[in-house]
Amino acid sequence: MASTVKGLVERLRNGENVICAEGYMWELERRGFLKSGAFTPEVVIDHPERVRNLHEEFVHAGSDVVEAFTYYGHRAKLRMVGREDDLEVLNLAALEIARDVADRTGKLMAGNLCNTTIYDPDNTESVEEVKFIFKEQVEWAVKGKADYFIAETFDSCSEASLALEAIRKYGKGLPAVITMAAYVPDRTTDDVPFPQAMRRLEEEGAAVVGLNCARGPATMLPLLRQIRQACKGPIAALPVTFRTTPQQKCFQCLTDPVTGSKAYPAELSPLQCSRAEIRQFAAEARELGIQYIGLCCGSASYYLREVAIAYGRNPPAAKFEPDLQKSLLVGDINAFSRGDRISKLRAFMVGDIKF
Repeated sequence: MASTVKGLVERLRNGENVICAEGYMWELERRGFLKSGAFTPEVVIDHPERVRNLHEEFVHAGSDVVEAFTYYGHRAKLRMVGREDDLEVLNLAALEIARDVADRTGKLMAGNLCNTTIYDPDNTESVEEVKFIFKEQVEWAVKGKADYFIAETFDSCSEASLALEAIRKYGKGLPAVITMAAYVPDRTTDDVPFPQAMRRLEEEGAAVVGLNCARGPATMLPLLRQIRQACKGPIAALPVTFRTTPQQKCFQCLTDPVTGSKAYPAELSPLQCSRAEIRQFAAEARELGIQYIGLCCGSASYYLREVAIAYGRNPPAAKFEPDLQKSLLVGDINAFSRGDRISKLRAFMVGDIKF
């Protein structure tokens, strides 16, 4: 049965905001169900309950969208890991899981396309293979009853355009959110300034354009301000949850603050954003007028809850916001029956006194 919830375009036209959880790949790797390196989503087939649970967890935290986990579930990547024969089964299974969770929770379900890793605009054979990859994933998403499409993490404006073209040609009129990854340069790999690239994709028919992945909140926001000025329609922002800086603009080039060694991809934990940083990013994005908001690699439910609350939501997970007044270490001393002892214990814990 087709979804009866309010559609993406209708929400945005009404001035509403849409919160979208991404970051499935990174979070499932952290939980031990996906291999860092190839980052392919065999977990959809091998451990479908884990994918379902993460969808439910992100909805609990405030996501309006259940995104089918087909990122890197395309022909080129599955061929690399020897599972090309599972291609259609994996895509349809991911869509079925996402559709089920969306229907049970009253959320939108999005089909997903992504960068193919094989795109070479100067190679006709490559271009044709990319077109075919997008076509078959779009057709599977239509079959899986997606409400709209997310096409994400493109570094080339022309590959993003091919994804949008496939959605418009084979997607049965479903709207498209097209997001690109900005690495160190403020230009695409085909040398288009990002504000211009976003405007081009908007003119080609994307319902939403913007940035996802690569940059953290601190280095994505300045570019978002430029994009907001260049584009007329809704803008998307889904940063990684790592402390990128003007000197290290994307998480792929972050270094460990102690050892100085490259942190990407498996040693990024010391560089994670705080909850307060995510909350501040969301507040600034909302003020900027970003209507389509979320988090990408490194996202977790407690981060997404911060985004939802900053956007004025009260998701079920808000019930479990920290209540530090009841904390042994930092709470109200008068809340404890033996306040004198707690005061001494706090001093002991930080090395101020002997107990």
